[in-house]
Amino acid sequence: MINIQSLLAIGALSIFALISVSFNSAFLENSTAEIENKVYLTAFSLADDVVEEVKQKAFDESTATQLKVVALTSLTLPADFGPETGESWPNFNDIDDYHGYSKSVSLPHAENYTVQCSVNYFDPANPSVPSSVRTFFKKIVITVSSPYMRSEVNIGFVFSLHSKLKG
Repeated sequence: MINIQSLLAIGALSIFALISVSFNSAFLENSTAEIENKVYLTAFSLADDVVEEVKQKAFDESTATQLKVVALTSLTLPADFGPETGESWPNFNDIDDYHGYSKSVSLPHAENYTVQCSVNYFDPANPSVPSSVRTFFKKIVITVSSPYMRSEVNIGFVFSLHSKLKG
């Protein structure tokens, strides 16, 4: 016959088991969230690296050799965005060279990331819609994806011809 002390011991062990399972579940969820945050932080960092690189480039091929005021008609046509003949990364000299640029990043702490860029003209009255005509404004969107992310990271940055003319 089971006495009361045995029932209390079995009850205590059952409660301890439930607490252990709950603790382990919470710990695992926190670890997963921490890893996911690191993955997204790395993705944002990769996108920001591209933005900082592009900031160093000329607005357009027509302003790459010297800073000057140009007419809209002398700017690169949207259909011609991308590197000019003979140009390749890291020797891009203007913003629209990054259109269509893509690279894979696999480092010990950053594996299987893909960084892609698109560049478009846009009308400042409607910056979310790419323009099919030349304007004094270009927007680069950097997309970073990874099989370890639930959704990709998109960072946009806007450039104006006048912000690039410093002298």
